[in-house]
Amino acid sequence: MAQDAQPVSQAVSSEDARFKLNLPKRYNFDRLFALTALVATLVGLIVLLLLLIDVLIDGLPRLDWQFLTSFSSRRAARAGILAPLAGSIWLLFLVALISFPLGVGAGIFLEEYATDNIWTRIIEINIANLAAVPSIIYGLLGLGVFVRLMEPITGGRSILAGALTLSLLILPIIIVATREALRAIPGSLRQAGYALGATRWQVIREHTFPQALPGILTGTILALSRAIGETAPLIVVGALAYISFTPNGLQSQFTALPIQIFDWVSRPQTDFHNNAAAAIIVLMILLLLMNSTAIYLRNKFQVNR
Repeated sequence: MAQDAQPVSQAVSSEDARFKLNLPKRYNFDRLFALTALVATLVGLIVLLLLLIDVLIDGLPRLDWQFLTSFSSRRAARAGILAPLAGSIWLLFLVALISFPLGVGAGIFLEEYATDNIWTRIIEINIANLAAVPSIIYGLLGLGVFVRLMEPITGGRSILAGALTLSLLILPIIIVATREALRAIPGSLRQAGYALGATRWQVIREHTFPQALPGILTGTILALSRAIGETAPLIVVGALAYISFTPNGLQSQFTALPIQIFDWVSRPQTDFHNNAAAAIIVLMILLLLMNSTAIYLRNKFQVNR
């Protein structure tokens, strides 16, 4: 037995020796990968910083009160963003009003009520795939359904059609965010509620949903941030670059900041490019406010839990 144990111990010791010899080589690969990741991050940040500096240099001199309170004009010096800014805020309100209850409700049903069968799996796969569909496809869908098929209801190329199209765009994101937030809640919390005699809806309403609300709100506001910066669906649906803001119902014509920016950057005059840079700054401020709201709400509900 001692003679058999000796070769085994020698084999183990030789294996340990080879492992120790390979350690420096493995650490070198680790350092190389970390350095590559750092360089890639720095390159991306530097390019983003250069773009931001260029936009600020061109747009800040043009950003004043007259620019914020004037309507669009074919003369660059008189042009403003009152109509597109109001249209973006109006779109944001309508999209949130439509997408939040539908997306959260669908996420709660799929995660808490739906059984694990072939139909549920097909729906889950399709929702995950829809989250990666290019936005222009949603624009074509909105053109066919909301603008043409539902014209008596939406008024054709109206702000309601644009809001419904953007709601379709972000619904998969909200559903996925809701399901992930609910999935992060420990199952013991649900079992405790059932053990006390609560129904499934009571457990969801009183325990599960309040715990998952910070994650749901964060995902929803980030999805709205994506919607407010989209251009292609609104162009296809029929947003206009030069209109006066007349809030005469959901069937009125509309414009938005991305549409106005796209129109200005497509013109050859430098003054219009400066206007576009100033509008980009306003759009970035709006997005930063939305993201800050998401962080604030998440921290607030996490503290109150």
